[in-house]
Amino acid sequence: MIQAVTFDVTHTLIRCPRLGEIYSEVLGRHGVEVAPPEARRLIGEVWRELACSADPSCDRFSAHPEGPRGWWQRFLERFCERLEAPPPTRFAAAELFYRFASGDAWEVYPEVPAVLDALRDRGLRLGVISNWDTRLPEVLRQLDLARRFDAVVYSSAVGVEKPDSRIFRRALRELGVESRAALHIGDSRLEDVEGAIAAGMRALLLVRGNRDPVSGRASVGSPLGETDTSRGSVGSPLGEADTSLRSPARAAGTKGLQDLSPLPALVASRRRSRGAGSS
Repeated sequence: MIQAVTFDVTHTLIRCPRLGEIYSEVLGRHGVEVAPPEARRLIGEVWRELACSADPSCDRFSAHPEGPRGWWQRFLERFCERLEAPPPTRFAAAELFYRFASGDAWEVYPEVPAVLDALRDRGLRLGVISNWDTRLPEVLRQLDLARRFDAVVYSSAVGVEKPDSRIFRRALRELGVESRAALHIGDSRLEDVEGAIAAGMRALLLVRGNRDPVSGRASVGSPLGETDTSRGSVGSPLGEADTSLRSPARAAGTKGLQDLSPLPALVASRRRSRGAGSS
């Protein structure tokens, strides 16, 4: 019986539709010219490059000697190196850091608020488990998502990244549930699915668009704080019969969080059980 559902953030709850445009605008003001499509492409390449050297047992942002700002400064330096442009100024890095600390840079997927509210109405506890830096709580607040969660757990606060099981266990403690009673939903096979299963939770792979769930090559990665690098394109429509989650990980399809066929049955089962116990 599921008592709590946790979510990844970037490409699961929110996205950055103007990613390339923001980089192009900010860098242009600081003497670095790059077209939005080229900026988006390079962001993805640099993100994946740096992700290869990341150690999940140590949060990359807080581990940097200068903290998250220092990590993103290095990210931007590598971006300019790949662009064959002059090194960026600290003012450019600071402006970009500030822009993505604002909810204005982000967009909530259309179905997300209604799905979260429906799950809460059914008595489920909700949480976030995310590889983000210290900007996440304020971003979620500005997007009117923070109030919908009982726990917001992110790597910079915990000191480890998904798929390390410690970040999942931290969320379970804050939610007050055992691992077997929790389901995690995210778009990365490694960070979300394998990480959650290793922590004893159930897992659903969320798929948005036709991206390869192993290579992630059709994706720009997640250059703004969330270490999700794998996407896919399989799923089943909401409402199809699937009452047991027989396998530990299943896939939700391109309709986003509305496309989670196991959830209605699991939640309904919990409600029936509670009704029987009270009678």
